[in-house]
Amino acid sequence: MQTPTDNETGRIETSAGGELISFEGDTVQEPYEGMLFESEGAARSFYDEYARQVGFVTRVLSSRKSERDGSIISRGLGCRGGSDNQKTRHLQTQKRDRRREGCTAMILVKREKPGQWIVRKFVRDHNHPLVVQLQKSRPTLDEKDKKIQELTAELRVKKRLTSAYREQLVMFMKDVEDHNEHLSKKVQVIVDNLKDLEARRQEILQHR
Repeated sequence: MQTPTDNETGRIETSAGGELISFEGDTVQEPYEGMLFESEGAARSFYDEYARQVGFVTRVLSSRKSERDGSIISRGLGCRGGSDNQKTRHLQTQKRDRRREGCTAMILVKREKPGQWIVRKFVRDHNHPLVVQLQKSRPTLDEKDKKIQELTAELRVKKRLTSAYREQLVMFMKDVEDHNEHLSKKVQVIVDNLKDLEARRQEILQHR
């Protein structure tokens, strides 16, 4: 089962027995090997939100492109290695111990086929303290996608209204054209009648 996103509730459905993950709630859904996503973006969005809830910042570790068309076929995401505040407070310690810069926590997703990405590797443990409730987190792809979908839906509505107004305008112009044609025919009948009456009057005058 893939992982469709519910745009109204902000939830993602995983392949683990239909379990639901709430981005806005307190539940933290941990990635696992074999987990399926519908796109690389969905996988990255999920890992970003998982990182935000657990207390670390993500970064891109690796990318692999298809030799055939240049599209991304695998993506490695990992921990950036602690918050900026931690790095500032413990700068001297970090200079003596570089292990934090090499935090091994990561996730590797690969494209199995179009519309299906699978988690091939997941490393949970970090070698540094985690900071829950980061003050600043970058917008997730789901938030951007939701905004795009809202704008797209609004655009569809405006297009439908424009089409309806165009149809009404065409119908109005057709009615005006038909009405003008009808008036023209009536005027022509009146003119013909006047001509006929004038001819008859002239004929009567000639016979006197």
